[in-house]
Amino acid sequence: MTNTNNRSAGLVRGALAALALAVAGAAFWLTPAISAEDAVKIPPPAIDEKAATGSEKAIFAGGCFWGVQGVFQHVKGVSKAVSGYTGGAKDDAVYETVGTGRTGHAESVEITYDPSVVTYGQLLQVYFSVAHNPTQLNYQGPDSGTQYRSTIFAENDAQKKIAQSYIAQLDKAKVFSEPIVTTLETGKTFYPAENYHQDFLTLNPTYPYIVYNDLPKVANLKTLFPALYSEKPVLVLSASN
Repeated sequence: MTNTNNRSAGLVRGALAALALAVAGAAFWLTPAISAEDAVKIPPPAIDEKAATGSEKAIFAGGCFWGVQGVFQHVKGVSKAVSGYTGGAKDDAVYETVGTGRTGHAESVEITYDPSVVTYGQLLQVYFSVAHNPTQLNYQGPDSGTQYRSTIFAENDAQKKIAQSYIAQLDKAKVFSEPIVTTLETGKTFYPAENYHQDFLTLNPTYPYIVYNDLPKVANLKTLFPALYSEKPVLVLSASN
């Protein structure tokens, strides 16, 4: 989602898509084909983290955080997925400020997960395949600007190594029609976004932007990764109440 004309354009497209689907009587939430970008079936990473217990964190940026959060809230082994900002200063971690594209921040999602249930490599597989299009440079669908860049914020050297290896693996296999432009950033702090951005997909399933851009991602997750899919999302706001 964007603050200015990009948001308006996205909403217009979403409204038209929703209207067309209503006329056709289609169940848009079960129809991946209406997505702005189709998911791509990709192989698992050749290198992954070792089995571990406890919980770990991963931070991914891939366009509007509404959809990225919504996808990972439906992944088994994920106990929390929080929308926020990563890459810039604490004082700039405000939606309107980040929207200028001049803060260094990217809309991102911090994922807390159990590596004994879902590995970092599996999260990356979902990220590249379902959550966004990793070949789009500084934009996703109707949203443009560096705040919508495709970036993996590695928490440690192990995550960085796995991500670098996987990007090279996918590019070599040419699973995408264009090269992957996803960047790797380290040593960055995650700042949670405002409450009104949390759980946005779940709370606003008929919002045109969500209908057109994001609900198909959840449907694709269910179709392509049935073993990882959880019907009930883990929500931020309910967990904090």
